[in-house]
Amino acid sequence: MSIESLAALTTTLVRSILLFISYITNNAFPQPLTEEDETKYLGLFRNGDEEARSILIKHNLRLVAHITKKFDGTNEDTDDLISIGTIGLIKGINTFDPDKGTKLATYAARCIENDILMSLGVLCQGVFKISPN
Repeated sequence: MSIESLAALTTTLVRSILLFISYITNNAFPQPLTEEDETKYLGLFRNGDEEARSILIKHNLRLVAHITKKFDGTNEDTDDLISIGTIGLIKGINTFDPDKGTKLATYAARCIENDILMSLGVLCQGVFKISPN
């Protein structure tokens, strides 16, 4: 990964997290995109439009909040879970392939949840824990 793309990813992540926190503070999320708008912005993003990517992230932050609520009892800081979930959302948007027949929200939800679970060590417990017997 080049320094420029890493810097762009970091900038987008910081903007998304700040935007998300402002939405939580104001209890106002943007409405999810219509199917037509989602298809339009996905196409624009695939053609290199970073603003379209930001719009897709912004309009799916409600999904991050919803999934983060599932992890309230984990003793993890909510802000940390939101940050990790937002990273999962960004990964989901970056790797989403509409030709596979899945909706963006369905795919992104798994990416968000997987990133949170990985941060909690749930997905890799069986791999790394070795029994003394």
